[in-house]
Amino acid sequence: MHVAIWLLFFGLGLAIWQRPYLASGLNVAGMLLLVLVSNAKFASLREPFLLSDFRFFIALLRHPRLYLPFFGILPAIGCALVFILFCGFALWMEPSLVSKIGLAAFMCGCLVVTGFGLAILWFAMRNPMPITLAPARDVQTFGFLGSFIRYWQEERAHDPGAMIANLRGTLQGRANNANLRGLPHIVAVQCESFFDARRVFPGVNPDVLKNFDALTRISSRAGRLNVPAWGANTVRTEFSFLTGIPPASLGIHQFNPYRKFARVGVPTIASELKAQGYRTLCIHPFPATFYDRDKVFPALGFDEFIDVSAFETDDKCGPYTGDLAVAAKVRAMLSAAIEPLFIFVITMENHGPLHQEDVMEGDIERLYTSVPPARYQDFTIYLRHLQHTDLMLGQLYESLNATSRGGWLCAYGDHVPILSDVYAASGFVDGRTDYLVVGPIGTTGAPQCLDIEPEKLAAYLLREVGL
Repeated sequence: MHVAIWLLFFGLGLAIWQRPYLASGLNVAGMLLLVLVSNAKFASLREPFLLSDFRFFIALLRHPRLYLPFFGILPAIGCALVFILFCGFALWMEPSLVSKIGLAAFMCGCLVVTGFGLAILWFAMRNPMPITLAPARDVQTFGFLGSFIRYWQEERAHDPGAMIANLRGTLQGRANNANLRGLPHIVAVQCESFFDARRVFPGVNPDVLKNFDALTRISSRAGRLNVPAWGANTVRTEFSFLTGIPPASLGIHQFNPYRKFARVGVPTIASELKAQGYRTLCIHPFPATFYDRDKVFPALGFDEFIDVSAFETDDKCGPYTGDLAVAAKVRAMLSAAIEPLFIFVITMENHGPLHQEDVMEGDIERLYTSVPPARYQDFTIYLRHLQHTDLMLGQLYESLNATSRGGWLCAYGDHVPILSDVYAASGFVDGRTDYLVVGPIGTTGAPQCLDIEPEKLAAYLLREVGL
């Protein structure tokens, strides 16, 4: 597979540039770029570069701040300069093959090289070895480029439409027989990079999570969430929560369910509540095109998607829209609602890269009860944003209880934050996040403390609500 892919790209580069050394150099440069990107991803997310990650090169152009700092600004600039200098030098020094052997012979040579590549690739793909869907293991088995081919084959072999058809029997919504007057509002919050940070460093000031602690004490269910991602890949946890489908059931589509699987349309907690008479909304203070949510969420049962365009520049806390601004948006919607609302919130404030922000004066004294180690600057920045998440949860609960319907609040973290230096210094390896489900005042008591998977959380929420 590696020889075949090399020949195919060499043949394409030769046809374009007419210079074999330049075509070979571009092959090397492309492979080197993928390896460096994969190494950077593995360092932060503990997962190599996958076939589904190629879409992020486009996302990098639209949202460079989300990705480029993890690769490194200076390395990126250095790679670009070396690439430009190499191309310029090769074009200047290496003569065109067409001028030496003529166009007919040149085109024949390109076709022969490409033909050999296609023949070898066809032979290599005839009887493929099985994949494990453990990315690091599959890369070791098939090689870097070979893993792309095998994952592509697996995608072609598992059509999302056929897979979803087999799931509809257990996930389809019921008819609306509910009394709309008695239905409570439901707010589910997927908190960006939310977890109990005291598990990393016990010297965190308890006030950072005072609302979370208070809500946990009166919640009906609370505990740790065994999320399928570390540091990023939000949509894996998000899709599991919304659909109740375990990642393993998605097969190759588990790495980015929104790329192909969800576009077909999948029954979700939103479509279930919509069938019960709810108006279903999603609030995400980031462009709706990210992860193609603008195309996916209507197919998942949402009536409306509210993205960053509904917020003001003053709503930012750091580089992203703050959690308190999101809480205010939810409060306004609950206050104006006539029908019962299901609001699914995807926050952004805690999103990295945290090392691009600075520790502020007074942060250490306010966020800690004991001085943190020297390598904990990113952790301090994270705690500052985490405290705002905690305040948001408290405000959302108050807003729900201020409505005539009352309501239920479900909150959980999508994954732990990217804090590579902090984890290395502390030895922290627990990738679980935290969750809670809490109802109107007086309806819940001592919580059931359960560690669960995100695909079970929506079902627990619906049961507690009584739906």
